[in-house]
Amino acid sequence: MTAAPALLGEELPLIQTLRHAVESALEGKAETVELALTALLARGHLLIEDIPGVGKTTLARALARAVGGELRRVQFTSDLLPSDVVGVSIYDPRDAKFVLRHGPIFANVLLADEINRASPRTQSALLEGMNEAQVTIDGDTIPLPDPFFVIATQNPQDFAGTFPLPESQLDRFMLRVRIGYPPPQVEMRLLLAGNTDTATDVPVVLDPARLVGLQRHVDRISLDHALLAYLHGVITATRTSPTLSLGASTRGAMSLGKAARARALLRGRAYCIADDIHDLAVPVLAHRVRLTSHADGFVPSRDEAEAAVRDIVARVPIPL
Repeated sequence: MTAAPALLGEELPLIQTLRHAVESALEGKAETVELALTALLARGHLLIEDIPGVGKTTLARALARAVGGELRRVQFTSDLLPSDVVGVSIYDPRDAKFVLRHGPIFANVLLADEINRASPRTQSALLEGMNEAQVTIDGDTIPLPDPFFVIATQNPQDFAGTFPLPESQLDRFMLRVRIGYPPPQVEMRLLLAGNTDTATDVPVVLDPARLVGLQRHVDRISLDHALLAYLHGVITATRTSPTLSLGASTRGAMSLGKAARARALLRGRAYCIADDIHDLAVPVLAHRVRLTSHADGFVPSRDEAEAAVRDIVARVPIPL
């Protein structure tokens, strides 16, 4: 196919430069970086589930720096209030009126660190912003910056003091990923250097306005009818599988299609292929489903959910 150069033009070298810039801060984790950039370009949000100290904050800082955006970080704790995230109106006695004080959600990249340590009420403060790119404070609706990208981290569910995210909030995250330990050679180099703050060396590749332009390119990536039928077949299979009591939602289906287009763009194509859908099915869908074998209220392990989705996807015929 020859459509890619005509569609992408000068954007393709920019995308590759962006990718290399972020990879330089998270060496040895090219797949994780690709998934993070997929969510960013597709105007989704990213959930990272992993143990502390493997580079979650580094990834967020590297992304924000590379796209020239403002990064704000919120450490979620059990006593954090919704107003600590979205902001609050404060009475100013000098002017005898209320003044809006913006919360950290007013940023291009919001790092919601250890989101499952906060109460469900505070977790829900992010829902409107993630879904509508706006927040409501004291009855006033205020738009968030464009672009707006949430990277939320959460500890595994067996860690003490955590509140599992409800399905309604999990469904707002386009992808769920894990980073894992670095390759041995990379970890030894970090130990030798004694400097783990690699995000400060990431170059600024573009600005927020240019990023919005790249996000618009995603909608121009072709997804033909055969691939659309394959995508819908994957979604339908999650809803009819006896291993799942809750299949993927319509939002999940739309997220898979948008993520497939973004992945194609990252790989220099103006069209999707079956691998884009197949390879993204687990990170896009596994956190949105519920296993039949578990009672209500019991949170299955990440590996169990991913294995179930992987098995379901393997049974759906791939179009030739």
